[in-house]
Amino acid sequence: MVVPYGEPVRVVAYFSPEFGVAEDLPQYSGGLGVLAGDHLKGAADMGLPLVGVGLFYDHGYFHQKLDEHGWQQEEFPALDPAALPVTTVDARVSLELAGERVDAEVWRYDVGSVPLYLLHVDGVTDRLYGGDVEHRLRQEIVLGVGGVRLLAELGVEADVFHSNEGHAGFLTLERIRRAIVDDGVSFDDAIERVRPGGIFTTHTPVPAGIDRFPRELMDKYFGGWAAECGVDIDRLMALGHFPEESPDAPFNMAVLGLRLAGRANAVSELHARVSREMFAALDVRIDAITNGVHVPTWAPARPSPELGNEDLWRVRSEGRRRLVDMVRSRAGVDLDADVLTIGFARRFAAYKRATLLLSQPERLEALLLSDERPVQLVFGGKAHPADHQGKELIQQVVQFARRPEVRHRMGFVEDYDIAVGRCFYEGSDVWLNTPRRPHEACGTSGMKAVLNGGLHCSVLDGWWDEMYDGSNGWAIPSFEGEADEGHRDHLEADALFALLEGEIVPMFYDREDGGVPVAWLQKIRTSLRSLGPRVTAERMLREYVDRLYEPASVST
Repeated sequence: MVVPYGEPVRVVAYFSPEFGVAEDLPQYSGGLGVLAGDHLKGAADMGLPLVGVGLFYDHGYFHQKLDEHGWQQEEFPALDPAALPVTTVDARVSLELAGERVDAEVWRYDVGSVPLYLLHVDGVTDRLYGGDVEHRLRQEIVLGVGGVRLLAELGVEADVFHSNEGHAGFLTLERIRRAIVDDGVSFDDAIERVRPGGIFTTHTPVPAGIDRFPRELMDKYFGGWAAECGVDIDRLMALGHFPEESPDAPFNMAVLGLRLAGRANAVSELHARVSREMFAALDVRIDAITNGVHVPTWAPARPSPELGNEDLWRVRSEGRRRLVDMVRSRAGVDLDADVLTIGFARRFAAYKRATLLLSQPERLEALLLSDERPVQLVFGGKAHPADHQGKELIQQVVQFARRPEVRHRMGFVEDYDIAVGRCFYEGSDVWLNTPRRPHEACGTSGMKAVLNGGLHCSVLDGWWDEMYDGSNGWAIPSFEGEADEGHRDHLEADALFALLEGEIVPMFYDREDGGVPVAWLQKIRTSLRSLGPRVTAERMLREYVDRLYEPASVST
């Protein structure tokens, strides 16, 4: 049901480098893009006047294949816009890329009532997160500068400009330039004019995850901008520097976003605390708006906590069977639809520790091969093409899963995407999340699982840190005080195995009259009641409206 918003929210322009709105538009790589897609869907459901601005990539993200050794191979098939659910937009968007004049093509995809505009420049928007640092800079100019020019060309009078991470941060430089050139205001006044309507969302809890561009590239691509705005390169560079930082230091896109936004937020309470510490030198306010997920997309058959034991168990068992069938067809692994199924699916990065369970193979085998209370594991996810360590983690999982003695209890599904993810969330009894705290900014995969009646077992990181109440899932103890990373991982693996062996597995297999696990089903009900209202995109969007969009719209 659409619930329209009136004044004072006017038009919000939401910029993101990727959007995961549907499996038939492969313009996303993972969590950031899927969140952006859910943001647009939530806005459409609420009647929020929002437009999305992104990029159209010739190859989107890659298709994943595993070779005989379990090593990830990437395929980059060309996408034909004519074969995708997009329409051509008759708009001329001209840009200058280091003296080269280019025109961007534009396509539109409607997310309900919310239009999503995707800009494309030959040779620039080829691959998502591909290329060297200069190529990345060129893509971000197309997104930020080109996006603002596109909205002006279309006559979209946005009052609020929301940058989803720093990749779109150059939109602020274009807004400053337009204020100076079109209205004749000074550089300082232009900053004060654009800041109130700017919103910046950070998703990065570690400095290494932030885009930085060297001074020579900024001079090459924005020297003309500086001259047009009447300032020198030092003044430009200062916008992307911490106080007292050297003028020759790389230009930091998160600093730019925070410095020029009237309002900023992190994506969980814990992440906000981490971000305030990371950016303390800027003396800016960073609020917390915890991410949420679009319920109709991820839990279309969301079970009710009011269901009786037999009906709730039937729903869960049907979802598990569909997951087992998918793993059989996609991975050739003959899982058992009656066995406790643990799901782990996300980007393969070192801090997410996909191989934590594999670190104690004897205990893992004992769980998998138990005669009376067996466990089975399903994995999915991609590593960035340049992330050798992430690929090694996938290989370790795949090679372990291919061992003859466990291959009927463990599978890796190639080419993880929205459709595969939906099946994982629907069928996993336990959703496992094992990041090194506090490196998970939010993480939304577990939210999708719990809406489908799965139970969350996670380190207290991201959203779980604030929503776990002791009864609605399981918390894996974290040993952040342990300086030795290997020993810390060992301690946390021990704690995870203790949970599985002592609580999770026994509860699942404790069957009363009728053959249903009553205590397990009650825990599902507790999870649904306590988490269901809090993990939705609707809750997230209402917080954005009340705390960021409305105040920003009024102040412009």
